[in-house]
Amino acid sequence: MELAEAKPRLLLVEDEDALRSALRLNFELEGYDVTTVVSGPDALQRLRGAHYDVVVMDVMLPGMDGFAVVETIRLEGNATPVLFLTARASAPDRIRGLKTGEDHLGKPFELEELLLRVAKLVTRKGEKTTNTVLDAYTFGENHVDFQSYEVRGQGGLVKTLSQREMMLLRLLLERQGDVVSREEILQKVWGYNVFPTTRTVDNFIVGFRKYFEPDPREPRHFHSIRGVGYKFTS
Repeated sequence: MELAEAKPRLLLVEDEDALRSALRLNFELEGYDVTTVVSGPDALQRLRGAHYDVVVMDVMLPGMDGFAVVETIRLEGNATPVLFLTARASAPDRIRGLKTGEDHLGKPFELEELLLRVAKLVTRKGEKTTNTVLDAYTFGENHVDFQSYEVRGQGGLVKTLSQREMMLLRLLLERQGDVVSREEILQKVWGYNVFPTTRTVDNFIVGFRKYFEPDPREPRHFHSIRGVGYKFTS
C-alpha cells in the first residue's frame, strides 16, 4: 500500500470573513492543507509554532499589519515564502511587499492568477531556490553566523548570542546605512510598541560595540542617533 503524498501546508491570513472562506475552499480544492487566522499577532504565533510551505498574507490586519509580521519572522530566521494580498496599491507599498516577501498581488485579483502564483512559490521552495533570510555576514574582522547564533569579533572573541540579540543584529545589518527607530526595534524584536523604562536596547548596542568595535568608545559600526534610534555602517 502506497502512502499518500503529504499535502503542502498553507497559512491563510485574512480578516475579511467572506474572502477568507472562499479562498480556503479554493485552496483546499487545489490540494492544500489550509490553516486560517484573522489577525497579525495570531499569524505570528502560528508561524513560530508550526511549519508551512507557503503563506498568503493580507496586509491590513488587526493588531499588527502583514508587513510587520513577515519582517519579524525574517529576523527570527524563518524563510517561508509569502505572497501578500493588499488593497494598498501605492508604489511604496508594492516595493515593501516585494522586499519583505516573495510576491505581491493587489485586490481585487483573479483567483486563477492567485492560485498560479502560490503554486509557483511552493515549487520554488521545494527546489530550495527561495531564501530571503541572511545566513551570514562579515564586516571588518567580524563574522556573524545567523544559523548557529555564533559571532567572531575583536581580539579573537567567539560568542553565542541570544535570539533577541541576533534579531536586533540582523535588523541593523539588513538595514545598513538606515536609521532604525527605537519604536520599530521594540515592535519587531521585543514584540510591543512602547518605549521601555529600562535601557535594554541601549545595553544591547553597548554589547555589540564591545564585541565588534576596535574601540567601543569611538564606534565605526554601531551608531546611536540621539532621540531617534540606531544605525549600522560597515
